[in-house]
Amino acid sequence: MQEELQPLIVHLIELRQRLLRSVVVLAVVFFSLIAWSNDIFHLLALPLLKALKALPVQGEMIATEVTTPFFVPMKVTAMVAFIITLPHTLYQAWSFVAPGLYQHEKRFALPVLASSVVLFIVGMAFAYFLVFPVVFGFMTTSAPQGVKMSTDIDKYVSFVLGMFLAFGCTFEVPVVVVLLAKMGFVSVTKLREARPYVIVGAFVIAAIVTPPDVLSQVMLAVPLWVLYEVGLLIARVWIASPEKDLVEPNT
Repeated sequence: MQEELQPLIVHLIELRQRLLRSVVVLAVVFFSLIAWSNDIFHLLALPLLKALKALPVQGEMIATEVTTPFFVPMKVTAMVAFIITLPHTLYQAWSFVAPGLYQHEKRFALPVLASSVVLFIVGMAFAYFLVFPVVFGFMTTSAPQGVKMSTDIDKYVSFVLGMFLAFGCTFEVPVVVVLLAKMGFVSVTKLREARPYVIVGAFVIAAIVTPPDVLSQVMLAVPLWVLYEVGLLIARVWIASPEKDLVEPNT
């Protein structure tokens, strides 16, 4: 019984060490960025600030709680630190699980993992540079006459993080499509036949997630559709390529 528990204990110790390394690196980066936390928040708030300054009666961002001016920049800084250290965190996770994978599983899992991270960050960048100016331009100009727009910074950060999550997940569509086809859950032919439903679903999701202006909804729905097509293309090419002989996992 003790001999059977020994490998489990060894794996748990390794898992603890890798989690500790990830937390330490995250903490080091976070505390290194604290001095610039207000600048980081200003960079995040820039799309809305530009829209507010363009109004005839300039709006402003406000803090409605005593602790908000301190904790909100800290929250944003923690998010930035997490993104910066994400490659290291994923490397630790990969180093823990890789020895137990077959060679063909490694060839499949590593590109999927790397592309997932890249696509999520690209989705966030798409939202920040292209969608936010449109959304905030619409929201700031839709206020009734005589109403001055004053946005609480905590609510602004919550809205931005929600949009980042929505667009980041949207840009994961090619990975989801490839996984479904590669693992045999759905054939490429069935996925291709589902295209009309995907298009309708993309616009429904966009209508739920984005603000109620048509342009921002289109800016989410169209990339979702295009990324679905990209996933179909990759799945068709990848699945057509023959697998090499299986190699036993490392022991």
